[in-house]
Amino acid sequence: MIRLFFILLLSSYMSLEAQDTLVTNFANTITDKELKEHLYVYASDYFGGRETGTKGQKIAVDFLRDYYISQNIPPATGSEHYFQKMNLKIKGNTVNTENVAAIIKGSRFPNEYIVLSAHLDHIGIHDGQINNGADDDGSGTVAMMEIAEAFNQASLQGHAPKRSIVFLHVSGEEKGLLGSKYYVENPLYPLAQTVANLNIDMIGRLDPKRKDKDPNYIYLIGSDKLSQELHEISEATNNRFTRLKLDYTFNADDDPNRFYYRSDHYNFAKNNIPVIFYFNGTHEDYHQPGDTPDKINYPLLKKRTQLIFYTLWELANRKERIKLK
Repeated sequence: MIRLFFILLLSSYMSLEAQDTLVTNFANTITDKELKEHLYVYASDYFGGRETGTKGQKIAVDFLRDYYISQNIPPATGSEHYFQKMNLKIKGNTVNTENVAAIIKGSRFPNEYIVLSAHLDHIGIHDGQINNGADDDGSGTVAMMEIAEAFNQASLQGHAPKRSIVFLHVSGEEKGLLGSKYYVENPLYPLAQTVANLNIDMIGRLDPKRKDKDPNYIYLIGSDKLSQELHEISEATNNRFTRLKLDYTFNADDDPNRFYYRSDHYNFAKNNIPVIFYFNGTHEDYHQPGDTPDKINYPLLKKRTQLIFYTLWELANRKERIKLK
């Protein structure tokens, strides 16, 4: 009987190890080289700072649509060939813009959705200078691209996620979280069936104000506010795979920076959808022309992107959807 117990225990351990090897193989398709190649394009002068409704923003959405086409990742249902078109009121003007949405369908729970988001826009041109927004939010955008590729590779090799994953690039964030607000008011997939939102906004640089100068960190905001289970999954996944320092400095309810309310996850949280906001903190180039791709820490961007991939993998493949508090 004891021998049988140890055989079953060993078998379980070997199965877990095989699963870890499998997911790590796909995580390793996320490389600092590809992140850098994507970002030097996306945060180039050609995109003109990607201000909502401008020519540069239109170039950005075309770039993202063409990327998903090249990966054979289909457009989200209800989109117009990846575009969720909208007219936003900005400073009294009507601005035509679009979110970009693609999907990898779940193999077992296709009607349960996890939304991965990042904003595609930035602040454009001011005083004749282009604000390229490499960190804000070029870093989140290219992280999403690499995560989508990794999940697509897994699907092609017979390891599709059990739940559907929506890759949502939102516009109008810099104008007041308007693209994500439009999405939750006009969802492409039911909010009641949306399990969680993982939102990426600035993960390519360091916060110079940190007393701890170890770069191996990421700020997490919101993970425990609506679902303690989400928070615990996030912690366990990091301990198992990436071992970044998960810093909750800005997660406090009385945080004077109010970052919890300042990125696109907040529109999901307002609709009772559990969220995690991944963030590196602000720096001297925040909303300045100096936010350029040469200042990104690409090995760190890769590691942070892999953490998000691993967390998304766990959420997408669990037997049960995560529970609200």
